[in-house]
Amino acid sequence: MASKYRVNDDGVAKARQMIDSNQYDLETEWGDAAPSSEQSNEKIDRDGYDGYGEWHLALDTEASEETKDRYAFPFGDFHRVVRSGLIAAKQRAAQNEHDAVEKAADELLAHLDGVRS
Repeated sequence: MASKYRVNDDGVAKARQMIDSNQYDLETEWGDAAPSSEQSNEKIDRDGYDGYGEWHLALDTEASEETKDRYAFPFGDFHRVVRSGLIAAKQRAAQNEHDAVEKAADELLAHLDGVRS
């Protein structure tokens, strides 16, 4: 069965650009950093669905555009890339056999770790 998720190129580009600009958090656990529903709604109100969506590594091809359900595998807190968010995205993608999303998260983690060393 084909995955209903496809890699969100805008999200991957956003994460890479933020890593290159040293805008990342290496310490915070994803459970503490992941945006709340309220924070997500505020982001949509401020920047629209495009601004919200660029913080996600995947698009749900079966979900309607202009909905939160359209975007999956968040990686940051709307301010920084959160390393634990990339790890969580990679693990969840791997568990659910979303190979392209897993690969994108893995490449971003390698890029982040390469920038840091």
